[in-house]
Amino acid sequence: MCLSQYIERMNDKADSSLSRMLSVLDLFSDQRLQWSAEDISEALQVSLPTGYRYVRMLTESGLLQHSADSQYTLGPRIIVLDHYIRQADPVLQHGIPFMKELVAQTGLDCVVSALLGQQLLDTHRELSQAPANLSYGRGRPRPLFKGGAPKVILAGWTPTALHKLLDAHIYEVADAGLPTEWPDFRRYYSQIRKAGYYLSVGELETNLAALAAPLHHADGTIAGALSLVTSVQRMGVIDVDKLAQLVIRAAKDISARMP
Repeated sequence: MCLSQYIERMNDKADSSLSRMLSVLDLFSDQRLQWSAEDISEALQVSLPTGYRYVRMLTESGLLQHSADSQYTLGPRIIVLDHYIRQADPVLQHGIPFMKELVAQTGLDCVVSALLGQQLLDTHRELSQAPANLSYGRGRPRPLFKGGAPKVILAGWTPTALHKLLDAHIYEVADAGLPTEWPDFRRYYSQIRKAGYYLSVGELETNLAALAAPLHHADGTIAGALSLVTSVQRMGVIDVDKLAQLVIRAAKDISARMP
């Protein structure tokens, strides 16, 4: 083996080890907020010394912190990084004034959502005087196929990307009550794209309704979604067409200001 091949192999090995160490962070969820080094080693299928080394390095970096009974939780560095994410988010940099204006005009909560990888996340919420009780908030992944925000985002995808998503998540699509045959699935999202908005009534949470419109980057690709959220009962007495125009206009104003 020549030197260049040896170096390349060592680099690949280092990249693989780093990737596996960072995958420790993916173990944390609503269902399990604390992990021991032993359980981490078992979950990642690495040796116990390797598991302890991962935990030690992540703790030293602030990404993990030690809690009671030899358990570990996510560390304070996560909070710092979230602060930087908020500051760098172009949607929030330009969108919050328009969100505040929508709340003042409608008396409804206003939410920005984005698809990061294949996780749909709410990234910011402006509260009304009578805020809705949302189970999902910043950082908690939402279902991909239920609710207004993911539907207007996916409606902006290319047919090729949408087809791949259907193939990869066929069971989730069926569980959401959406068409599982490609022509019907594509037609469903094409209709949303043509309308320019989507009204979700009780899809994600049975007591809540949301009207969402897409946000776009300067090149026309989807940046996220802007939604107004309220109770199903209150949405039932609102002029949806007028509300849709307010949300669409605000989404366009935000999009126009994004770099």
